[in-house]
Amino acid sequence: MRLPTSIELKKKSRLLAIEYGNDRYELPFEFLRVFSPSAEVQGHSPDQAKLQVGKRDVDVLEILPIGSYALQINFSDGHDSGIYSYDYLEELGKNKDSLWQAYLEDLKAAGASRDPNNPANKRFEEPPKKKCPSHH
Repeated sequence: MRLPTSIELKKKSRLLAIEYGNDRYELPFEFLRVFSPSAEVQGHSPDQAKLQVGKRDVDVLEILPIGSYALQINFSDGHDSGIYSYDYLEELGKNKDSLWQAYLEDLKAAGASRDPNNPANKRFEEPPKKKCPSHH
């Protein structure tokens, strides 16, 4: 595993800039959110993966180091369960263009949109989780 030599959160341009020696990757917040490694997004197998829609305006609120091997990224839409290993971030950087192109094709095929206000996305959204009543 290669450790990053630099990690920078660029809020204005909405990018995570990460360097591994001479390799530098700029990963847009939306891209990171769409490719979250969490089970909530990826499922427990490829056929369970959930297409992420309406994430164009997502922001990163916080990045937390997880040991010396990963980052936890907290997003403005409440998503915070993805643990991004440094290996996974490097793979995302190396394959960003092809991954993004495939994602855009999946969105188009599903009739969905990156726009959070697009009514076509409604059928992909999960109903809000019900809070369990607390027992005292």
